[in-house]
Amino acid sequence: MALAVSSFTPTRASAQDLFSFLWDGGSRSVVGFSSKYEPRQIIVSFGDRKLYWIHKRGEAISYPIAVPREQSRWSGVTSVSNKAVNPSWTPTPTMLRENPRLPRWVPGGHPQNPLGVRALYLGASAYRIHGTDAPWTIGTAVSKGCIRMYNEDVLDLYPRVPVGTKVTVTWQRFG
Repeated sequence: MALAVSSFTPTRASAQDLFSFLWDGGSRSVVGFSSKYEPRQIIVSFGDRKLYWIHKRGEAISYPIAVPREQSRWSGVTSVSNKAVNPSWTPTPTMLRENPRLPRWVPGGHPQNPLGVRALYLGASAYRIHGTDAPWTIGTAVSKGCIRMYNEDVLDLYPRVPVGTKVTVTWQRFG
């Protein structure tokens, strides 16, 4: 299955139709943002359940995300250390202890790959900003520490973000 990446035209977020939901959503919007933040950085707000790409001073592209569940919450400043197209997925030992039925490895591009179609690796951690094979989880607190996005949205974000980009993860609310 080939994926096409289209150019982004800023629009206000709206309710998704059934086709959009089944295709993995995508409900980004351009929003005003505090001008104290420099362009070309990512702010992840677990409080808003949004990822903000600051694309120019005072303005960001807002993407809905799934956030870590309570026992996996974290915050801090890091950077994008690597990027991957159709990354493979290997569950952590903790994940396997909690659910021994998990596969030991899922190849990149597989429709049931939890990392979806793109991944941005965060620092030296095991955490990533990535797509998902479970779009219905966006807006909820379900992950083991990673930031999940609709596949359509991570396809939009991925080419905007170079390796080395600053990423601030916070519980502060902006919206």
